[in-house]
Amino acid sequence: MMQESLLAVISTINAYMFDYILIFLLVSVGLWYSFQTRFVQVRCFFEGVRNILRGMSFSGEKQAVGITSFRAFLNAVGAQVGTGNIVGASGAILIGGPGAIFWMWVIAFLGMATMYAETVCALSTRKVDADGTVRGGPVYYILEAFKGRSGKFLAALFAASTIVSAGLSNFMVQSNSLASTLNVTFGISNWVTGFFLTVVCGFILKGSIDRMSAFTEKLVPIMSYLFIGGAVAVLIARIQYVPDALYMIFYYAFEPQAIIGGSFGEALKIAVSQGAKRGLFSNEAGKGSIPHAHVQANVRNPHAQGVVAMLGVFFDTFVVLTLNALVIISTMYTADGLLANGYKGDVTDTINAANLAQTAFGSVLDPNAFDGFGAQFVALCLCLFALSTILVTYTFGKMNIVYLFGDKADRAYFILILLFIFAGTLGDSALVWEVNDLSNGFMVFPNVFALIVLTDRVKSACRGLKKVSLLKRKEVR
Repeated sequence: MMQESLLAVISTINAYMFDYILIFLLVSVGLWYSFQTRFVQVRCFFEGVRNILRGMSFSGEKQAVGITSFRAFLNAVGAQVGTGNIVGASGAILIGGPGAIFWMWVIAFLGMATMYAETVCALSTRKVDADGTVRGGPVYYILEAFKGRSGKFLAALFAASTIVSAGLSNFMVQSNSLASTLNVTFGISNWVTGFFLTVVCGFILKGSIDRMSAFTEKLVPIMSYLFIGGAVAVLIARIQYVPDALYMIFYYAFEPQAIIGGSFGEALKIAVSQGAKRGLFSNEAGKGSIPHAHVQANVRNPHAQGVVAMLGVFFDTFVVLTLNALVIISTMYTADGLLANGYKGDVTDTINAANLAQTAFGSVLDPNAFDGFGAQFVALCLCLFALSTILVTYTFGKMNIVYLFGDKADRAYFILILLFIFAGTLGDSALVWEVNDLSNGFMVFPNVFALIVLTDRVKSACRGLKKVSLLKRKEVR
């Protein structure tokens, strides 16, 4: 009863925040930086690709400062490509219709410019200790943007929200999605999943950031290739329905009431808000979490990593999430699909966000969607996605714990996140998602305000006016 009351309160707050305030903020800052940087996401797209290819190496050479640019990119992708790409996208489609994916694309395109700005600001304000330890993230550029008490308050608000979001509720979302999937697919008890996941994460996270990064460096390419390969196989089998799936994404973006019901205005609001909410959770542009990964990069100047960072948004949304959406729509919403007439009737008793992707993949890879290879394939991908996200976002929360309470708080945080990982496997999925959305939203406010204030800094980096070597900056600190 208490959970239901809490869920109702948080859901109401999230509804107002995402339906009105956050959509305005995310779109506004994305548009602002798209124009201020002369659409850096288009102009410098291939520069980012070249930077990634030039630094591509899986040997993970130890750096004097931080980690390599490529490893930082993989860490960022490890945080971005999580259960939001499967479960989050599935929920957005079920609630907002296929058109919600179009609004995810819009948020992601604008978010690429936002991510560039976040990374530039993070790298240009980071602190490097004498031993090479990097301290950075939005708290430092928030303090740069706002002086005095207001800066300290906004930095503390962001740090606290990040600890709750990236460090606690996000762990619960990942472990909850994983446990639910394994329970449906293999019949594994949630507490068993929670126990083993907690032990594995505890073993890896107990080591250094370099050790965690080395593990993620190997995990991210494997999980990405695995999921992309499976999705492409399904789409090839359903190739005749792919054009219809793409058509539905665009058509229902502007006529959502045709599939989710209700009035035009209400349906459009639902489609857009679902796109914004799940888009934010998936690619995290504007939220301020991903700069924690990129701030570790050992690069010559902020711009070099900024163009790399924005490609993480592209890969997360326009590649991984889009492939998942096309699989779902081309198998479930086309003429012979279970949801051809919308999410209504008896189908609502069996299909939900947790098993929609499994059902979609299974309809092609195996006719017995819940018992065959299709469901097992999605479960395996979810395991890898959740694990990579947990490992990387641990460092996000850790940086902010240290900022607020000092290095001694690290051990307490480590124990706390293990408890939250285990608790997430046993909690109510609806409440877990709503709490995560709420903390995500509170991260956006101070981050976006600081980004707007630091516009000149970003423009200078983008136009090559202040490409000062970050390694030389270290020497004077």
